[in-house]
Amino acid sequence: MNAVHSLQKLIAALAIGGIGSITSMVTVADDVVYPAEMSSDAIAGAIFDHPDTLVKGEGADTVKDITSLLSSDGRFASGMYLAGKSRWEINEPYGVDEFMYFLEGGVTLTSSDGTVTKISAGEAVTIPKEWTGIWETDGYKKIWVIYSDDGSALE
Repeated sequence: MNAVHSLQKLIAALAIGGIGSITSMVTVADDVVYPAEMSSDAIAGAIFDHPDTLVKGEGADTVKDITSLLSSDGRFASGMYLAGKSRWEINEPYGVDEFMYFLEGGVTLTSSDGTVTKISAGEAVTIPKEWTGIWETDGYKKIWVIYSDDGSALE
């Protein structure tokens, strides 16, 4: 960034937001932000070898979850999840808006009114935060994207 452009940004920051904006502007100007890529090797499963992968259970009950991106405001995240056979009764609202693309396996979602939605590998579903019902699967690997109003579900 050249000196004239920096000075223009500084003047604009002072005019818009006062002194408090200078720190934010300088920090943003100095920080470099990169896209969160998931390579084909990562998607094939190598991503679960990363040391940040959360692993729960053992054997067929093993669940692996990794976050590839957590937004700077803490309300949006993406990653991958690998799970075996399970059944969950979700009686309280789901709590987050979640988009899922299934790479392997699938899931059967039975909404609280009895409506059944089956999702297989190569298909996607978005679950709204208000959803309640039954989640059943023989196992799956998915890419997930989550939005949480207050970010608490992403910590």
